[in-house]
Amino acid sequence: MELKTGLIQHISKRTRRITANNPGVFTGPGTNTYLLGDDEVVVIDPGPALETHYDTIIGAAKTIKAVIVTHTHLDHSPGAKLYNDRLGIPIYGIKSEQPYQDRSFNPTYHLEDGQVFETSKFILRVIHTPGHAANHICLLLEEDNLLFSGDHIMQGSTVVIRPPDGNMRHYLSSLEKLKCFDISNIAPGHGSIINTPKKTIDWIINHRLNRENKILNCLKSLGKGNVDSLVSLVYDDVESSLHPFAKWSLSAHLIKLLEEQIIDISKNQYYIP
Repeated sequence: MELKTGLIQHISKRTRRITANNPGVFTGPGTNTYLLGDDEVVVIDPGPALETHYDTIIGAAKTIKAVIVTHTHLDHSPGAKLYNDRLGIPIYGIKSEQPYQDRSFNPTYHLEDGQVFETSKFILRVIHTPGHAANHICLLLEEDNLLFSGDHIMQGSTVVIRPPDGNMRHYLSSLEKLKCFDISNIAPGHGSIINTPKKTIDWIINHRLNRENKILNCLKSLGKGNVDSLVSLVYDDVESSLHPFAKWSLSAHLIKLLEEQIIDISKNQYYIP
């Protein structure tokens, strides 16, 4: 199904999708907001605080029971405050004090890994998936085996990991964690439905590990290097205009390799001991 901003699109018996009109480098076509249920609706990722997006969601829902946020980046959570301030709707999620987060986000209820959010129509299971952000969660709709992945898994592109809140080791571990669940489809925070969940998760893990091997091969060849000298070599398959963003993920890889004592650092130069 083609993504269209501002339209209500049915993606399953229980789930509708509305894509916010906030396209960009990090958001693709826009942020996907998901509405679960018909009479009592649960909103997942209300997106940015755009009045047009808010109005479309309100118009599609008879009664909103709760708003759940997968993480507090500025394209996912600021809209939550509108529902709480104007309608008193409870907000669920995990607050963060890390940089680059939505400081307006103040959840009514804090979510925990393994917690179950239940209505008369469906059950959502909370899966803590740090990596893209330390407070990131995915949500599994158990009746449909449908995973709402936020930014942990996106369709059409890989996820940027930006330290210090982003952590590559945690990210890969969280991907492995998802393989333990029965998932039929993935509803990402950006892009279309992914109907090959296991294949997609394996591809992302392999892609990240291959990128890591490129770092090690570059260090072997050069003897030493830093983020600035490595980025064009490690990301030679990525447009140079995106290299400033690639540096964030490169830094996350280097931190992971340092933690695993595979590489070392001296005077801001990384090397293989």
